[in-house]
Amino acid sequence: MTVHLFGIRHHGPGSARALAAALAELQPDVVLIEGPPEADKVVELAASDEMVPPVALLAYAVDDSTRAAFWPFAVFSPEWQAIRHALAAVVPVRFCDLPAAYQFGSSDRSERRGLSADPLATLAAAGGYDDPERWWDDVIEHRRDGAEPFTVIGEAMGELRRDETAIGREAQREAYMRTVLRKALREGFERIAVICGAWHVPALQAPLPPATHDARILKGLPKRKVACTWVPWTHGRLASSSGYGAGVTSPGWYHHLFTAPDQITARWLGKVARVLRAEDLPVSSAHVIEAVRLAEALAALRERPLAGLSEVTEATRAVMCGGNDVLLDLVTREAVVGELLGAVPGDTPQAPVAADLAAQARRLRLKRDTAERVVELDLRKPNDLEKSRLLHRLRILGIDWGVPTADERRNQGTFRETWTLSWDPGLEVDLVAAGAHGTTVLGAATTVMLRVADESSTLAEVTSALERSLLADLAEALPALLQGVDTRAAKDADVGHLMAALPALARSARYGDVRGSSAEGLGLVAGRMVSRVCAGLGRTVHGLDPEAAASVLELIDGVQDATALLDEAVRLEWLATLEGLSGRSSVPPLIAGRLTRLMLDTSRLDTAEVALRLGRALSPGTPTADAAGYVEGFLAGGGLLLVHDERLLALVDSWLTAIPDDAFLEALPLLRRTFGTFASPERRSIGDRARALGDPAAMVVADDNELDSLLAASVLPVVARLLGV
Repeated sequence: MTVHLFGIRHHGPGSARALAAALAELQPDVVLIEGPPEADKVVELAASDEMVPPVALLAYAVDDSTRAAFWPFAVFSPEWQAIRHALAAVVPVRFCDLPAAYQFGSSDRSERRGLSADPLATLAAAGGYDDPERWWDDVIEHRRDGAEPFTVIGEAMGELRRDETAIGREAQREAYMRTVLRKALREGFERIAVICGAWHVPALQAPLPPATHDARILKGLPKRKVACTWVPWTHGRLASSSGYGAGVTSPGWYHHLFTAPDQITARWLGKVARVLRAEDLPVSSAHVIEAVRLAEALAALRERPLAGLSEVTEATRAVMCGGNDVLLDLVTREAVVGELLGAVPGDTPQAPVAADLAAQARRLRLKRDTAERVVELDLRKPNDLEKSRLLHRLRILGIDWGVPTADERRNQGTFRETWTLSWDPGLEVDLVAAGAHGTTVLGAATTVMLRVADESSTLAEVTSALERSLLADLAEALPALLQGVDTRAAKDADVGHLMAALPALARSARYGDVRGSSAEGLGLVAGRMVSRVCAGLGRTVHGLDPEAAASVLELIDGVQDATALLDEAVRLEWLATLEGLSGRSSVPPLIAGRLTRLMLDTSRLDTAEVALRLGRALSPGTPTADAAGYVEGFLAGGGLLLVHDERLLALVDSWLTAIPDDAFLEALPLLRRTFGTFASPERRSIGDRARALGDPAAMVVADDNELDSLLAASVLPVVARLLGV
């Protein structure tokens, strides 16, 4: 009866290769692997051909899904090779780390004490290396001679831990590992293989401490009920984090080290060339040959057994990328990391919401892919409409599988939606958490929106929730949300709050039918809110300072757009209110100018009256700042008005030319902000029209050769001042 300890580095291709060879020779009767014992029930799924790494074990507390952890595996992970060997040999495979039930039951995160440096750094320094990662790669990961490294690793770790005493969580983990090992020994297995992190090897070597010693360490640990399953993982996730606390920065490179049969450097740089060629970059076979020579020469100079990632990266930068770090970043993203997504069998246990999402995704042909892709949905097609509803429901649950490519407020009102889809394996935990609200995506999203209706304190929150519920077609949540909007609107005396909430409500009322959602009653509620806004708008705009006026003007524009989506009677009530306010002297110039423009655009004021008001606002007795504010508000709708109405253009032109020099400097920022919003053709047309005022013949553009250079030079100081030069 023998115990064979294999100290490995998590996600190490050299460790994985050496372990696979050692297990094939040993042919153990049982395999014990560092990992959560709760996974023993699902480990056999790894034998399925549908299980394609990278994958991860997901364990989570049933009563608190925020307590969750992943144990990821790539094809180059030693643990994965051990699992596959055991399942293929039909021998028991068990996980022997501290159960997740204990890990989630306590908040104790204490680790070992005593080492002043990383153990790899200590060994690397002893070997004459200043980089522990390079030392480990040279000694373990890059070796392909078949030499068994585990005995040496165990001895090295024993020396490092000679004066070390495990405490806290680490002591608990190693106590449980020994407990599982003792159980395997009692069961009479002849050849026991233990695969664990190299650091733990000394703690598992014979002679083991008494069982009572470990029992005391584990006694009284709080526990939680835990569920465990397999989920797809990605190389990108391996690069950023790991359940083992041993993330690797170059999973694509490690995958290549493990899978390439020979000519490691040449095959890698050939892959790099394909990445660059896919971007239409000129990379020839000569580039590859020269890069291979450079990488191997660098490895020889540095006395490395094989060109490592640093050597091939330097060769790539110098030969293939021409020193361009932007191109090198592309290679790092596409090759060194590589966004490979794994897969799990269809019969893998899943949380209820996750299972419902998987079923809907299959039915709607929505493929989970980590690469970003843009999808355009036509809401007139039933399948696309269902996709839209599903994605909106997921966003309510905080699961951003899809994100609208533009602001949602600008997307509504059409039959099309554009989404950017990208699946992140970390969303699996969010799916588990969503189970607290229901067993299906629809049910969970409905529960969340009902809670918003009950708990939200502001009108804007409930109105926003109502709009999102309509987009997601949450019919059961709509009555409560609608009641919440009506109740809060009746109690809220702040006109600003009502105005901020109106656009979302109006969009919901108008476009509920477009999406096939029930919007009954929304129009009535929106109409009542508009009436309250109209009653209090006069007090709201009275005597505002310029900054506050700009904020209120945004709200006015929002309501203006919103009323265009409501009944004609509501629209007329709003416009009548604006017409009455547009002529009041107490209204700030910025808002007064905007209201006058709106009245002109809706034909409630004729051009003669508008010209009269503009002339009065721009009269010599009006402070320059007030006149500039009026112009800014009036022209906010675009500059074509000045192109087509010569009288208005003449008024603005006369005012501009009459501004004193000192006042002009004060008004210049406002003027630049106003005219800067116009499109270039508009500004050019306004300039041509202004030059032609009183002289129609001047509209004929002179030939460049006939320009008066002295006259042109005279305007340069003014142009320079306008441009801020």
